[in-house]
Amino acid sequence: MEMTGGEALARQLVTEGVSQVFGVPGVQLDFAVDGLARSGPEFRNTRHEQAASYMADGYARTTGEPGVCMVVPGPGLLNAMAGLSTAYACSSPVLCVAGQIPSATLGRGLGMLHEVPDQTRTLGTVTKWTGAARTPQEVPKLVSEAFRRLREGRPRPVGIEIPPDVLSAKADVEMCVPSEGDGRVQPDPEALGRAAELLRAARKPVLYAGGGVLAGAAWEELRRLAETLGAPVVMSHNGRGSLSDRHPLALTALGGREVLPDADVVLAVGSRFLTSMGRPVATGGRVVLLNAEAADLDAPREPAVAVHGDARLGLAALADLTDGERRPCWADLDEIRDHCAKQISEVEPQLSWVRALRDALPEDGVLVNELTQVGYLAQVAFPVYGPRTYVWPGYQGTLGYGFATALGAKAALPDRTVVSITGDGGFGWNLQELSTARRHGIGLVTVVFDDGAFGNVRRTQKTRFEGRLNGTELANPDFVRLAEAFGVRGERAGSPAELSHLIADALDGGEPALIHVPVGEMDGAWHLIHDFLAKPRA
Repeated sequence: MEMTGGEALARQLVTEGVSQVFGVPGVQLDFAVDGLARSGPEFRNTRHEQAASYMADGYARTTGEPGVCMVVPGPGLLNAMAGLSTAYACSSPVLCVAGQIPSATLGRGLGMLHEVPDQTRTLGTVTKWTGAARTPQEVPKLVSEAFRRLREGRPRPVGIEIPPDVLSAKADVEMCVPSEGDGRVQPDPEALGRAAELLRAARKPVLYAGGGVLAGAAWEELRRLAETLGAPVVMSHNGRGSLSDRHPLALTALGGREVLPDADVVLAVGSRFLTSMGRPVATGGRVVLLNAEAADLDAPREPAVAVHGDARLGLAALADLTDGERRPCWADLDEIRDHCAKQISEVEPQLSWVRALRDALPEDGVLVNELTQVGYLAQVAFPVYGPRTYVWPGYQGTLGYGFATALGAKAALPDRTVVSITGDGGFGWNLQELSTARRHGIGLVTVVFDDGAFGNVRRTQKTRFEGRLNGTELANPDFVRLAEAFGVRGERAGSPAELSHLIADALDGGEPALIHVPVGEMDGAWHLIHDFLAKPRA
């Protein structure tokens, strides 16, 4: 069938199951955007390319399905790379469709509009695979290969580039049938056998769940293995929700401080299993690693057994191999949780705000957490009851990611509650996307905690540099009036109870809303969220 390369792109995206594309139009993408208008998917335009990639990440991490962003070359792609780097860090399946300069000018340095040297290599730094089309006939094959790569091995972003002349050219083009193969890494049976042997013999086993458990949809297999072994499950910040916090075996990273030093066998699944400072996690026992990424099984780690494989397949096999081994191994988990709660209770006023958030959200509501003073404590204090209901930026620590990522999550889950919390500093990165929320009717509730500063940097400067402050204070708008200027509901909360009420009221309305929460300077929660191998209680 004769069509443009842009229409071929749109039709193949539909064939692959894509319903939404987040992006910013531009001259190199004219025929791609026209293809979307003719054939779908829905094009949700943002006000900045950074928001487009963050929205694709939020879509992917809350559904497990690929999120798609589309940006012009050069500055457009460079703007989008913050979101792609976060998706890369968090094992998120995001497809970035990047425009290019005209084919005949590639690599010649002629100063074409939006030209940057070796864009392909630049895109490759935040993707696990990149590809390009040089004719309209190649476009469906390129898109099909991109989706095959997204579903293969460890989920991470992929990128494709299509020059404008390829998008505008017409040709007889044939669509590709989506790949039906299972791209998951099959674990080695011999390595699984050795891992099962260690777990069966363990007196005090611990399971450590990283973000790969959620990326691999392996939470049921994790629960089954934990219950078979009677082993507590320590969840990393990116692994929150792998096991409901109501489960008697569930522990946050704070609880991990108490059990990891006493464990004789630790099975770490879907995690790099390093501290934030890059040191290998040391325990008094032996470590078994299960990971779809081979590089995360190597030094500086020293595992007794390394299993290269998909988290879901590996955990299912280990649960089968240890079936019948049910036994209580830890008698003091309730005591450990009580000790964690006591430490958390001392961090106020953050805890009161965290409790207000939990009270306002339904059990399946999604919280997109940000790098803000309330958000730091929420890493260990906000109860998470289900998989993919808590989002965090991982080791990338991307300040300002939260609001736009939450827009993508809500776009993916229009019938579910999604709440974004952010600080006044982080919100400044993408506050213009209030326009996107209004334009597309995305009913996200956003809470902005406002202390008038980059609060964490301010605290660091005060403690390290004799109180000298430089570059930390912020001149903020009236956030309620700002929201209203975009046609978004704006409210202000003066207490945790009022915040909880306003969130519930906004959720009933179903429209985008912003709640401004003025707060003062707060003591930090770093002692609870960093270095989880700190000395346990006596």
